[in-house]
Amino acid sequence: MTTPDHRTRTPGRSARRRYGHAVLTAGLAALFLGSLGNAPVSHASGTPAPPTAAECPPRLASTARCWTGQDDNGAPWTMAVPADWNGSLVVHAHGGPDLGDTSDPERSTGDLERFAVMVEEGYAWAGSAYRRGGYGTRMAAADTENVRRLFTEHFGRPGRTYLHGQSWGGNVAAKTAETYGTKPGAYDGVLLTNGVLGGGSRGYDHRVDLRVVYQYYCRNHPRPTEPQYPLWKGLRAGSTLTSAGLRARLDECTGLTSAPADRTALQQRNLDDILAVTRIPERSLEAHLRFATFTFRDLVTSRLDGRNPFGNQGVRYTGSHDDKALNAGVERFAPDPTARRDLSWDSDLTGKVSLPVLTLHAIDDPTAFVEHESAYRATLHGAGRAGNLVQTFTKESEHSGLSDAEYATSLAALDTWARSGRAPTPRTVAASCPAFDATYGTGCFYDPGHHPAPYASRVRPRPGGLGWPAMTAAQERAWSRIDGVGIAP
Repeated sequence: MTTPDHRTRTPGRSARRRYGHAVLTAGLAALFLGSLGNAPVSHASGTPAPPTAAECPPRLASTARCWTGQDDNGAPWTMAVPADWNGSLVVHAHGGPDLGDTSDPERSTGDLERFAVMVEEGYAWAGSAYRRGGYGTRMAAADTENVRRLFTEHFGRPGRTYLHGQSWGGNVAAKTAETYGTKPGAYDGVLLTNGVLGGGSRGYDHRVDLRVVYQYYCRNHPRPTEPQYPLWKGLRAGSTLTSAGLRARLDECTGLTSAPADRTALQQRNLDDILAVTRIPERSLEAHLRFATFTFRDLVTSRLDGRNPFGNQGVRYTGSHDDKALNAGVERFAPDPTARRDLSWDSDLTGKVSLPVLTLHAIDDPTAFVEHESAYRATLHGAGRAGNLVQTFTKESEHSGLSDAEYATSLAALDTWARSGRAPTPRTVAASCPAFDATYGTGCFYDPGHHPAPYASRVRPRPGGLGWPAMTAAQERAWSRIDGVGIAP
């Protein structure tokens, strides 16, 4: 594959390539010989699995070698090293969180295929599927750090190591950078794409609002004939409701899957009111309601021992056909202080990051609203680390994937920043994209002049919720001394 000129002009590339070949040859020989004749085996949680040669995704089949394994905590992982390795590594944090007690190894192998452009750009790649499903940001950060350490053990220390996370993985990668980024030589920079960067204590407030506003209008989740429960639970423990069943209830109330002409007047009014009040796009309404149902249940019931981390007291809802009735009738609740503390400690960001951080975010992301970037900017500003952050935005409208040319551009910009100490600007990043698009042909959609509105303009703040960071470094230190704080791995 022909690489864009920007990468071939990177200072010291020949020396790094020789280094990469030397480490690669030794590492591959040891791993490949150790895995010959060994069929993949299933390992119990907590039993480490040695690297096993694996098929690479079709896109990388002729240009890289891949391995799978399992760390000491039972977290499956996937690694890839291109034949033309530049000596540096991307450590990837996947999004979600996926639900269930067990981990899905396909999560890391699937993300390797999804972000194959990074390997095509010459970087080795390592990603963990995490030790279990369900919520746990610090757990995922620990597993992400573990896969970096394992790569170093097998291949030697890379020339540079960059963290990458998308969606909830952005939260995980940002937490990894804060928690492990001060280790000498561990990481050299961070790339966060479409990241959920508001943290858990505030980043899901729009879904709390959706859960109560939906029930006010629809009254079918739960139905009056079903066992009742406080809505902050998402769904009662033991419920057999499925995603398909939830979709049917949503459609029953709003006609979401029907053409507008086929909806009843009441369905259309319900839909209009829910969308207007919550500020959630119609195309992602079902996905947000699923999260406010099933992920809330996982978080509250399985991770916080039934305690409530959410609240909506003091929030005034507007935009409906009758705001007075809505505010009088919507369910209200206050968080359990210990539950909110544990969620905050697990997932909120202090902004105390000492690495270069580059973000890339679709302006019309329907899932992780672009205003998360405002929250993150305010977080680093509040911690006195705003100089470590450069944010870029694109005129795209999808959450799960962006242009390959933009991923390649972002990695090159971050690499240059880490090596030179000179931060790029949104305009210089955008200007370098066409060279990469000449290879990938996926388009460059940067908007260098975009500045997202404050987070509170999109998600209604709770009392005291306007200041950032949501968790200060002092709070983190104090809470760290509490036995059992946070969410158990």
